[in-house]
Amino acid sequence: MTIDVRIVEEARSGDSDAFTQLYEQVYTDLYKTALFVLGSRTDAEDAVSETFLEAFRGIRRLKEPSAFKAWIFKILHARCNRRIALNYKLRNQMNLEDFALTDDTLTYSQDSDDKLVLLSALGGLSCNERTIVALSVIQGYKIREIAEIMKMPQGTVSSKLHRCLEKLKKSIERGEYIESLKR
Repeated sequence: MTIDVRIVEEARSGDSDAFTQLYEQVYTDLYKTALFVLGSRTDAEDAVSETFLEAFRGIRRLKEPSAFKAWIFKILHARCNRRIALNYKLRNQMNLEDFALTDDTLTYSQDSDDKLVLLSALGGLSCNERTIVALSVIQGYKIREIAEIMKMPQGTVSSKLHRCLEKLKKSIERGEYIESLKR
């Protein structure tokens, strides 16, 4: 979804109704990304709330209104990293029950068993790796956009994305995470 630059400009000038419209336009994308990265509904909700609070306070400093979506995803990325630093356990272990309760989180897989296998495999990725995969696969961002959000060179993002997808594919094919789901 493209953000209307006029609404961003109105929000920058202090129009709270315009900011509310921006909130409504990007909330779902931010929440899905945060949930994908953090693996916890509560942490995802908190990260998104903190992101919007920071965005509301800082929107006047946004230099280019057309870059609003990338700008707010940068804020979200920083908030997710901060949350993970506060809760080290989330770095390598995702709360699969939270995902299982959210049917619309991963719309590209209809079978809940497939979702659990995929989400379990995602637990083997780092926060940055999950963020790159989420921005690419779920949000549809291009490599250069992800590079801007993550503050990484495009080549690094491209190679990390490729390695992550290969890592996921191999771990799912080998069934590495299936046993952890049976416990």
